[in-house]
Amino acid sequence: MASRSTGFNSGLDIGKSYYVATANPAPDHPALAGDVEADLVVVGGGCTGLSAALHAAERGLKVVLLEGGKIGWGASGRNGGQMIPGLRKGARSLVKAFGPERAKALFDLAFEARGLVLDIIERHGIECDLRQTGHLVGAVSSSDVRDFEEEAECLAKVMNFTDVEILSAAEARQMVDTPYQGAVFERLGGHMHPLNYTLGLARAAVAAGVVIHENSVAVRLEREPSIRVFTDKGSVRARHVVLAGDALLKGLEPRVNGRIMPVGNYIVATEPLGARNVIPSNAAVSDTLFVVNYYRMSADGRLLFGGGERYTPSPPADIAGFVRPHMEKTFPQLKGCRIDHAWGGLVSITTSRLPHVGHYGEVYFAHGYSGKGVILSTLSGKLLAEAITGDASRLDLFSTLTPLPFPGGTALRGPLYVLGMLWYAMRDRLRH
Repeated sequence: MASRSTGFNSGLDIGKSYYVATANPAPDHPALAGDVEADLVVVGGGCTGLSAALHAAERGLKVVLLEGGKIGWGASGRNGGQMIPGLRKGARSLVKAFGPERAKALFDLAFEARGLVLDIIERHGIECDLRQTGHLVGAVSSSDVRDFEEEAECLAKVMNFTDVEILSAAEARQMVDTPYQGAVFERLGGHMHPLNYTLGLARAAVAAGVVIHENSVAVRLEREPSIRVFTDKGSVRARHVVLAGDALLKGLEPRVNGRIMPVGNYIVATEPLGARNVIPSNAAVSDTLFVVNYYRMSADGRLLFGGGERYTPSPPADIAGFVRPHMEKTFPQLKGCRIDHAWGGLVSITTSRLPHVGHYGEVYFAHGYSGKGVILSTLSGKLLAEAITGDASRLDLFSTLTPLPFPGGTALRGPLYVLGMLWYAMRDRLRH
């Protein structure tokens, strides 16, 4: 992702991640030097930006993409890799907020992300450890199971979607070896190696004609007399711009920045577990805590576990030590197991936990996936490309999700957010 400073995401050990250690070979892309022109300039080399670039190039546009660091080294290449169809808000919440008709339209559009990502992986031959083994949400209290049942009923009646199964505590334990009160299993979920997927998306974009520049931090955006994005060494003049920097996009468009909150996110990868595999089903797993734990097995038999309560962008001094207690509380049988990789980074959330997607004139943007960006980002990029090339109907539908700005703007959103998260963290401890 692009930012105003190459050090903006320093100290989070992204280079020490399991994903970087097991990444497919990928070419370096030269930094921007000089002034160039294009139809579209994209800021950010994660899945949103790469998808927008790919789909715009496939529609005949000349596209230049600026990445402040390395392709995929933002949230797209270091997340949990969980492919969870849909939005962060469930069916009942969508119906309550938008009514049944629009809720179903939003649900159907968001669900399209799964098919799009699977198609891109197959069409472009992307090797990314794809596992279509489902997604399980474990209930930490009995009331969560009742919520699952009501959600499944709404999915069936309003969304005409029945690919979910409510599991008893015993059935859940057969799929993941930790004592949940029950679970909901979403058969169409799964997981993958997110960095290798992102690198494959970049390869596909280049093949379609996109010019990528790494180590090219976008430092200024001009809107008049035409769109122009500046770096320290050059500029790109274009008819349209896509801002796809998510939590790392600073200062280019204040109307965008005020609707997201960057927060820290941390993951560890254990040693290969062998016979101690704690997820026999190989599903992607998360739980019902507000400060959610999420985890899965890697292709070589490691547990990749994300969790913990970090309310500010500053990283913990010891990422492995920070995440380990949450992992061992979920899996006491792994107490003391070796952690081979530990890393983190910034992701963005919104006040509604729904994405912020849309445009201000020729300035297009998509971010704020709030934990659902693994596949939703690719769809958002495609919607941006559709709108830029003349069909904004689907982007306009998604833009109805626009969240409220954080109270206090960018100056006060951090302290106010911390207070709110402390309350939810206390509630989690009482429930868990």
